[in-house]
Amino acid sequence: MDQPSPAQSFTLHVPDTLSTPVILSIPHAGRHYPPAMAPLLRLPMARLAALEDRHVDSLASRAIAAGVPALIATAPRAWIDLNRHEDEVDPAMVTPPPVSGRTQSAKVRGGLGLVPRRLAGSGDIWRGCLPAAALAERIAQVHRPYHAALAALIAAARARFGVAVLLDLHSMPPIPDKGWGIAPRIVLGDRFGRSASSRFVMRLAAEAQASGLPVTENVPYSGGYILERHASPARNIHAIQLEIDRSLYLENDLRTLKPSAQAAMARMVAAMAAALADEALAGPQPLAAE
Repeated sequence: MDQPSPAQSFTLHVPDTLSTPVILSIPHAGRHYPPAMAPLLRLPMARLAALEDRHVDSLASRAIAAGVPALIATAPRAWIDLNRHEDEVDPAMVTPPPVSGRTQSAKVRGGLGLVPRRLAGSGDIWRGCLPAAALAERIAQVHRPYHAALAALIAAARARFGVAVLLDLHSMPPIPDKGWGIAPRIVLGDRFGRSASSRFVMRLAAEAQASGLPVTENVPYSGGYILERHASPARNIHAIQLEIDRSLYLENDLRTLKPSAQAAMARMVAAMAAALADEALAGPQPLAAE
């Protein structure tokens, strides 16, 4: 297959003066679908929106305006998933197939690897296999630059404040009430305590509850590769995944922004970023240099 590439794979927002140790990452908001992508698809391009965290980037607007650095993907998740390891490649869709222990993960087997293979209810996304060289080009052009930029933001925050807190922002389909009692509208993931100190998760939970939203931790989303790669609580680098129910800011079609609801959720995200900064800077800070 040919190898079209999005003209711009992410947008970087960095204030002139760094005033907070918090960083926002938004890896699944990308919706720049280049026309050259269409011939490679078995499905209509419009179907790929099902893979997006639809318009979740709009919820970062107030936090960015308040000076929070942010990295927002513009390349679509269908092209390459920034929240997957480079080795999480479905061997059924790449030729020659890769050899990696990560190829047998549940997500990869379900068709949601580094390059998604299938859509639930729609079947295979692509017309044919992806040459390994084309996959390597996507990794080099999109995946590695995104993670390098995120690592640089985290390093700058830690150098300035002695601590960095990454908030990895996502959206999720509404969770059915069945089995939950009251279904969560916010899910906080810290890889079951491995990616962040519990005090940061507690502050985020308090902000969600102050907005009247049921919140749960790590179930059904505990955090993915971004947290795995960038978090290091022992070095005072904490990372938390924030999942927001799409029905909280989208119309019933779960595709179109609902302006008043979007504004409310943007205020909550900004309040969460401020709470994380307050928590990070409240105590004595270690030396930033190693």
